[in-house]
Amino acid sequence: MVLFSHMEIAVIKTGGKQYVVSKGTIITIERLAEEVKKGDAVSFDEVLMVDNGKDTTLGTPVIKGAKVSATVLSVGRAKKVEVVKYKAKSRYLKRRGHRQHFVKVQIDAIA
Repeated sequence: MVLFSHMEIAVIKTGGKQYVVSKGTIITIERLAEEVKKGDAVSFDEVLMVDNGKDTTLGTPVIKGAKVSATVLSVGRAKKVEVVKYKAKSRYLKRRGHRQHFVKVQIDAIA
């Protein structure tokens, strides 16, 4: 758990998950709807909360006009996860592999 003190933080929503971010934070998120590559600039419009150290702004559910900008560091696929279905004493075994796509981004600014 990363504790943020005396800096501007925000809670953003992307890929069905919520992330607590601040300037310089590196996060790994789900693959984005648009195709991105290393070095691209992306922005997140679904900002749920912003805290600048003095006052906190909560969205209902999102904050109108708030935006978090980031730079793509890498795009790839995670390590393979093996999915196994097995039933004892019935000769039933199914194996399947899955590699989840991800985008690693660094937060540049909270506006």
